Amino acid sequence: MVKRTKPRVRTASAEMPGFIKPQLATLKSQPPSGEQWLHEIKYDGYRIQLHIEGESRKAFTRNGHNWIKRFSVIAGAFDVPGQAIIDGEVVVIHEARTNFSELQAELAGGRQDRLVFYAFDLLWLDGRDLRKTPQLARKVALKELFDAHGIEVPALYSEHLTGNGTDMFEAAAKLNYEGIISKRADAPYRSERNEAWLKIKTVQKGKFPVVGFVKDPSGVAALYLGKKEGKDLVYMGKVGTGWDRSTSGKIRKALDTVVSPKSKLSKQLKNPKATWVEPVFSAEIEFRDITSEGLLRASSFKGLLRN
Repeated sequence: MVKRTKPRVRTASAEMPGFIKPQLATLKSQPPSGEQWLHEIKYDGYRIQLHIEGESRKAFTRNGHNWIKRFSVIAGAFDVPGQAIIDGEVVVIHEARTNFSELQAELAGGRQDRLVFYAFDLLWLDGRDLRKTPQLARKVALKELFDAHGIEVPALYSEHLTGNGTDMFEAAAKLNYEGIISKRADAPYRSERNEAWLKIKTVQKGKFPVVGFVKDPSGVAALYLGKKEGKDLVYMGKVGTGWDRSTSGKIRKALDTVVSPKSKLSKQLKNPKATWVEPVFSAEIEFRDITSEGLLRASSFKGLLRN
């Protein structure tokens, strides 16, 4: 177990900086192990950097835009008298996990009631620049900030596990979470993409009837997918990645043999660009999630099978 220590900070000017370019994680296929790693749930939302300075509040997006009007309720949860810069993720929790499409719907409607901010890093505190402080010490300081000021929902401290990340990753996969973020306990905060932060994503897999395709000169540009629900064949969205030119041509050759004059979907789509086919073939698909509209999110083609 990594020993929890007080932050060791350097002397710094009391003038708080403006927007700090965020640290980004490098994608890996497997979680790391060892006591030098912390592991957190990967949240599916908007990265937000919250700046607190007396009565002033700012909420910067990943690209440095101040969205404080959209996140004023979250900012108001931080009843902190001094200075702080807190890194975290704004999410909406739907059916026990974060849901990006639900978050987009809330923001589009100008609503804040369902927004939650998971705070996972502390970059500045009362005139002290914590970015050169080790990761674990920054998290200890963040937890102390939450406890000292009684900060509560809609702001939450992002908990972590230490050591072998495999158990946490497997649990995240079973719960259909997006994945985990693994962080070096001894690393400083660096405004770049690096391997002190790693992201390991979970994926879901399924087979979906191909109900149509979009042509391109040498094959297919996209496949229209469905799913059987009782007697109905419902639309599940399109997939347009996961094949090379050769595979695209083979898919087109197979689907050209089962072209249909009309869609076999139970509910017809508006203004489709598809060439419809009999649902004779199914596509093997990896995807991240199913949106609240019932469509596959972040889908990728893995193979074509005849039913």
